[in-house]
Amino acid sequence: MSNLRIPGPTPCPPEVLEAMGWQMVNHRGPQFAQFLKDITSDLKTIFQTENDVLVLSGSGTGGMEAAIVNTLSPGDKVLSVSIGVFGDRFANIARAYGAEVIDLKFEWGKAAEIQPVKDALEANPDVKAVLVTHNETSTGVTNDLESISRVVKESGKLLLVDAISSMGSIKLPVDEWGLDVAVTGSQKGWMVPPGLTMISVSPKAWEAFEEARMPRFYWDFGKAKKSAEKGQTPWTPTVSVVFALSVALKMMLEEGMPNIINRHHQLAEMARQGVKNLGLSLFADERYASNTVTAVSATDGLDGKLLTKIMREEYDIVLGGGQMSMEGKIFRIGHLGWVEENDINAVMDALKEALPRAGFKGA
Repeated sequence: MSNLRIPGPTPCPPEVLEAMGWQMVNHRGPQFAQFLKDITSDLKTIFQTENDVLVLSGSGTGGMEAAIVNTLSPGDKVLSVSIGVFGDRFANIARAYGAEVIDLKFEWGKAAEIQPVKDALEANPDVKAVLVTHNETSTGVTNDLESISRVVKESGKLLLVDAISSMGSIKLPVDEWGLDVAVTGSQKGWMVPPGLTMISVSPKAWEAFEEARMPRFYWDFGKAKKSAEKGQTPWTPTVSVVFALSVALKMMLEEGMPNIINRHHQLAEMARQGVKNLGLSLFADERYASNTVTAVSATDGLDGKLLTKIMREEYDIVLGGGQMSMEGKIFRIGHLGWVEENDINAVMDALKEALPRAGFKGA
C-alpha cells in the first residue's frame, strides 16, 4: 500500500474500509435514521457546537457552495479573506452566484493579517458576510481564525468558514469562536473516503437563510434540516460513506480530540524539522505553519515535479505538488487523519535519497 502523503483524500483505517463494504440499507428506513442521528451527535461533539450540523453528500467544494447559496442573495457584498487557492475558490463561488466580492488577498505562504481585515470591514460597512479558509492546504498555512472571528463578530457580519482540512485535526471550537457556517469534508482528517460534507449552521446563519435569494436546490439547508428531523437526507445519500464515518467518529472520540490535536501538532513538528534537517526550506511562515500539511520550497536546483515522480515511482510515497502558480515550486507533505510517526519517518528517509537525484544542491 502506498504511503499516501497528500492533504486528502487521506488513508483510511481497516475498520473504516470494512464498513464501506456493509450491505445497503433503506435510506428512508429506521436503520439509516439511527446512523444519521448517531453521527450527527458525534459531529456536534467534535465541532464543539450546539448549532445544527447537516450531513450532505458531496465534496468539500459542494459544502462551500452550500454555505454561499444558503446565506446570501445576488448583489450582497462579501469580504473574501484569501491566502491561497482555496480562499480564491470560495470567493469565486460567491462571485458565480452574483455576490459582490471584495478581495482581500495576502501573500501566499503568509497568514491573513488582522488589521487589514478590520480596515476592510470599516471601509465597507455594508458587507454581509466574510469568507475565510481556516487551513489553506495549497500553501500549508493556518489562519489565526480566533482573532479574525473576533473582528468579524465585532462588526456584526456573518462568518463563513472553509474548515475542510482543519476540523477534526486542528483546534476549532465552533461556538466559542462564533462561526456561523463551518464546512468540512469526509476525505480529510476524518479518515473516511470522499463523499460527505458536514456543515454547522448557527442561529444567525438560519436568519440569513430566511432572507437569502441565491438559487439553491440540491444544497438547500432547509430541505436538509427538515429531512434530518425524520432521520433522512433530502436526496439519496452516499450510504457507504455514512457507514464509514460512523466507525471513524467512534475511533476519533475514543482517542479524544485533545489527543488528536496534539498528535497532529507533534507529527507536523516532525515533518517541519525533518525537511529543515535535509537542508530544505518551509514555504509557509513557520509561525502559522499548518499541522495538517507541510509545504516545502523547491529551491537550490530542486525540480519539484521530478521529486514527486521519483518518490511515487521508486519509494511508493505519494506527495502533493504545488497548485496553480506554485506548480513545480513547492511540494507538500500531508499529515492528517490516520497517520503516525512511522509514516513521516519513511518520507524523510526517502527524501534523503531522492533529493540529490531531483537536482537538489542544498545541504
